[in-house]
Amino acid sequence: MAAPQTPVHLPTTYPLATVGVDEAVRVQYRLLEHTAAHFEGTQLFETDAGVVPGLGRPRTTARVEAVLAGHFGAEDAALVQGAGTGAIRAALQAAVSPGDPLLIHRAPVYRTTAVTLRGLGVRTVEADFNDPAELRQALASGRFRWAYVQHSRQRLADSYDPAEVIAACAEAGVRTVVDDNYAVMRVPASGVELGADASCFSLFKLHGPEGVGAVVGSRDLVEHIRADNYSGGGQVQGAQALDALRALTHVPVMWAIQSRVGAEVADRLTAGEVPGVAEVRIANAQDRCLLVRLERPVARQLPAVAAKYGAAPYPVGSNSRYEITPLFYRMSSSSLDDAPELADWTVRINPMRAGADLVVEILRRSLLDLEG
Repeated sequence: MAAPQTPVHLPTTYPLATVGVDEAVRVQYRLLEHTAAHFEGTQLFETDAGVVPGLGRPRTTARVEAVLAGHFGAEDAALVQGAGTGAIRAALQAAVSPGDPLLIHRAPVYRTTAVTLRGLGVRTVEADFNDPAELRQALASGRFRWAYVQHSRQRLADSYDPAEVIAACAEAGVRTVVDDNYAVMRVPASGVELGADASCFSLFKLHGPEGVGAVVGSRDLVEHIRADNYSGGGQVQGAQALDALRALTHVPVMWAIQSRVGAEVADRLTAGEVPGVAEVRIANAQDRCLLVRLERPVARQLPAVAAKYGAAPYPVGSNSRYEITPLFYRMSSSSLDDAPELADWTVRINPMRAGADLVVEILRRSLLDLEG
């Protein structure tokens, strides 16, 4: 189908607050304080594996879990296989049973999460979290024991404050599992720090090793997760856990700088520095990124052209250790489910480790090439 000749404007977005560089340094220091409290001497250079008798997992893994629980002010934490998807699956499996009603936001569900919900056999019930009155009405029904909250935005125009949603659930006696992927260590407080029963996130998206996720939260939920994951082959081994912790120490400052660069790029593009750009939004469309609407419907072609100038043309884990150059890519699948009319006109840009000058130059050269 041919792209429409009159593009739809980008909606107003409501980006989540970010952590500045000075605060990120303090977050890094706090993480190391908790690390020092649970590791002695050469333990940071040694790892183990398997189901240690009486512990049920490697000793190193248990120490890293204790660091995470302390850092996020939670009762307990569990490292799991399967990255962020595995963490969400483990938490929900511990929380709900087949046929249970689960309150979720009325929006396209992240596709891997949709697979988890389908596999668990829960009955999802939607309410618009952007509408406090509708949320309160759903909670007042008494139908729910649990709600599932995505910290990052599911729809481009989402405006709800996760803290307010979690507080409303708690007031109604409804427990919450929060998908903190793309938010943890970037926003001032994760779901569990806001009062949720569990924060689920991928350590692969925090420069950790492939496949490692974390559930940080209430002791009863985490103990249930451990009981479900009793086999040696299902454990996060000590070497993986320690690798994830080492990588995590770099993340707060790195992400604060990335957020600062994104804001600078948005300002420069809005000021008209690159011809061919119609409008720009900062958005938490999965990861925090720039949505750039172009004056011509060339968004599908732009990533391949940008790759010639050093851009990454597709994500690996969205802020994994593999991604260092700027990402030029289509909008996320859930965003396109919500606004398919933007597919030909809008590109997603994430600076990753690059500065604003490189991002702007890649976009400028790519759009010039596409004019030919």
